[in-house]
Amino acid sequence: MKFTDGNWLIREGFTINPAVQAHEIKRANDTLTAYVSTTPLPGRGAMINTTLLTFMFHSPAPGVIGVKLIHFDGLTDNGPGFELRAGDGSYVSITETEEEAVLTSGSLSVRISKGNAWSFAFYRGDERLTGSGFRSPAHITDTGGSDYMREELDLGVGEWVYGLGERFTAFAKNGQVVDIWNQDGGTSSEQAYKNIPFYVTNKGYGVFVNDPGGVSFEVASEKVKKIQFSVPGQSVEYFVIDGPEPKEVLNKYTNLTGKPALPPAWSFGLWLSTSFTTNYDEATVNSFVDGMAERDLPLHVFHFDCFWMKEFHWTDFKWDERVFPDPVGMLKRLKEKGLKICVWINPYIGQRSRLFAEGKERGYLVKKRDGGVWQWNLWQPGMALVDFTNPAACEWYAGYLKELVDMGVDSFKTDFGERIPVDVVYHDGSDPAKMHNYYAFLYNKVVFDTLKEKLGEGEAAVFARSATTGGQQFPVHWGGDCYADYGSMAESLRGGLSLGLGGFGFWSHDIGGFENTAPAHVFKRWLQFGLLSSHSRLHGSTSYRVPWAYDEESVEVTRTFTKLKARLMPYLFGAAVEAARLGVPVMRAMLLEFPQDPACELLDRQYMLGDGLLVAPVFSESGEVSYYLPEGRWTHLLTGETAEGGKWRKETYGYLNLPLFVRPNTIVPLGANENRPDYDYADGVQLAIYALEDGASAARSVPTVKGGTALTVQASREGSVIVVTAAGEGKPFSITLHSMGEIASAEGAALDGGTIRADAFEGTRTIVIKLK
Repeated sequence: MKFTDGNWLIREGFTINPAVQAHEIKRANDTLTAYVSTTPLPGRGAMINTTLLTFMFHSPAPGVIGVKLIHFDGLTDNGPGFELRAGDGSYVSITETEEEAVLTSGSLSVRISKGNAWSFAFYRGDERLTGSGFRSPAHITDTGGSDYMREELDLGVGEWVYGLGERFTAFAKNGQVVDIWNQDGGTSSEQAYKNIPFYVTNKGYGVFVNDPGGVSFEVASEKVKKIQFSVPGQSVEYFVIDGPEPKEVLNKYTNLTGKPALPPAWSFGLWLSTSFTTNYDEATVNSFVDGMAERDLPLHVFHFDCFWMKEFHWTDFKWDERVFPDPVGMLKRLKEKGLKICVWINPYIGQRSRLFAEGKERGYLVKKRDGGVWQWNLWQPGMALVDFTNPAACEWYAGYLKELVDMGVDSFKTDFGERIPVDVVYHDGSDPAKMHNYYAFLYNKVVFDTLKEKLGEGEAAVFARSATTGGQQFPVHWGGDCYADYGSMAESLRGGLSLGLGGFGFWSHDIGGFENTAPAHVFKRWLQFGLLSSHSRLHGSTSYRVPWAYDEESVEVTRTFTKLKARLMPYLFGAAVEAARLGVPVMRAMLLEFPQDPACELLDRQYMLGDGLLVAPVFSESGEVSYYLPEGRWTHLLTGETAEGGKWRKETYGYLNLPLFVRPNTIVPLGANENRPDYDYADGVQLAIYALEDGASAARSVPTVKGGTALTVQASREGSVIVVTAAGEGKPFSITLHSMGEIASAEGAALDGGTIRADAFEGTRTIVIKLK
């Protein structure tokens, strides 16, 4: 939101009261509070008829400093508010001199000037990260009587801003206006389903604005050397989070706002959908499921989209008996084929739904200001909205979900949750403007917690579209409605990488695009990308997404990459465990792994899958792709060919291949099962060690299917000798070396050609490998 007219003027209709001069700075335990006037204070008389802004500096965790800027403090905060996890402040130190007051927390300090020109700045040691200058923070009013609080933080030369949710616009947000307001806008606009008031920069720090409402960001747009954010009301709070590496920023941010849950291992398999408006019944579903099996295409989850319920009855959680006369029996028969079941739901209650009358009578639906039920016709005729601020309404909604779980449903696609009105009244009195975004959190929490209660810890997974801060705790999330073309494929990836920089660990997209039907060449390229994503789903709008509907080569591509993903599960699930522990996404923007490489700062058409695999999807019918390899000797996972990094490459790939490179000094565990994602990853695992350099070391943990540790491996190299130390629980494994020459001998294990085989063992085993 813009308040100025160029560098010198204020926009017509606004009055700006900026912070100008500190009157007093007070210390209380681990907090600094500054009282700052909006006009100069040359003498006592200047204190009459002026405005005083209050700044509170505090720290919820080491390396994180919060700033709360207040104009009027007498308003009632009706919520909602983000659920934050704060420490006790014992890690904070405060010092003062005549010139400044300094609050230090871990690696981060804020230095507050006591001079006549109000300012403060954040430092990592002696390195200035950002700051707020004279006249930057402000209370603003408009001629309509609305109030806003504004802050402007400095951006350095060459500093890029990332994140702010799942945004499909340019990856670096510099020059953009970003409004944190969830909207159902597809993937081809500036609107977003998942808006997160948090950004990270390539200087290794992040900023989180602690407001669930409509935060408006001007990212080097209104003022090109500043990032401005503003909120309606009388106060704003934000946190500066130091890394110093971007991955550590995400760790600290998710320590504050919640870690992603670890999805069950089965959810990493291939999901197949009925699609949206297609015709289907049990026979159709079985034709898809059996067709996948007949073609040796591993399938793990079947999804029933909207029309499992009767038209105009959404959402009523009742199977359409005209086409599904025996849903319990049908689900049982599908599960006997080894499938998990997902069904589509949303929080909108059409007037013909059986839930409408119940919700109206019991007061479980969001109300208008006159006390009646809020309704409109957009999406479903006369639809209402479940009031998730009412605990009884949550139990009521969850009760229907539990009935479905008892039938055999394992997961829910939690669609919608973005079109939330602001002219309404909530059960708990929440501010409806702040509830617009926060509604998605409450909605997905109810569904996720219900699955966790019914299925057990570690078994809950949703497929969610809308989110706000904290929503990362309820995976998985997908990218919404995209077109079936290369442009939408690329914008989907851009959105997913952007979301990952907001602490969301697990993300997916509709393979082949949602709208219209892709040409076979687009579908096959999207298959490669989708099956090298954290989660993989075949889904569309008006046409089926079974591979043989495109061409026979699509079947082969599906088989190749589904089986590859299954073999990669010891590696991928290890990355998933790390995402749940550290808040670092499975699909990572290149800058997360290579923050010191300036060539990685703007890359959004390739990504790291975990810490060791580089994926560059192909976005062209010709198969031509340009990609960048950072420094080092990289090895192609599928061909074994090596390439020196530190440069761009342009190549042409067929449909059974794409740029998929292993980072130097990396151990990739490859599983022994290519047909399912949930198996004993350590049993017969192949530990592939890539391009281990002289004097370097590498390490990897192989997880259990529940997220524990089954095997840990460390490898180090000195000259022609490689020492591998493994600690495990009695499972056989093998070792292969890549990009390092031939093996002369292996002490402590059997050498079988180019493979070193270790029998089952308990405890620790050391294997000494000598190269020729």
